[in-house]
Amino acid sequence: MSAQAALIWSPFGDEASAREVAGTLLAEGLVACANILPGMISVYRWRGETASDSEVGVLLKTTSDRLEAAMSRLDGLHPYDTPTITAWRCDATTPATLDWLAQQTALKTEE
Repeated sequence: MSAQAALIWSPFGDEASAREVAGTLLAEGLVACANILPGMISVYRWRGETASDSEVGVLLKTTSDRLEAAMSRLDGLHPYDTPTITAWRCDATTPATLDWLAQQTALKTEE
């Protein structure tokens, strides 16, 4: 089976940390793009309490071939102790988008 497009969603506490982590994932070829969405309000349960905070949502675009590695690296880089990281493989993507994702996330070889 050939690679599919894949998306990863993760909230961050601030734009600076979101940009830093996104930049690392881009530089390492694990993702092709990061959409950083500021101004998000999260309402959630944590340790038995209801909480609400301003967060920054990040949608990362990659391929199914790089998905597990990207998620693992994101988990290691994320500033939260217990980050939310969810992902899915896309069952429909334009050929041009899939080609671009594949080119941007191709495994880098040592020269």
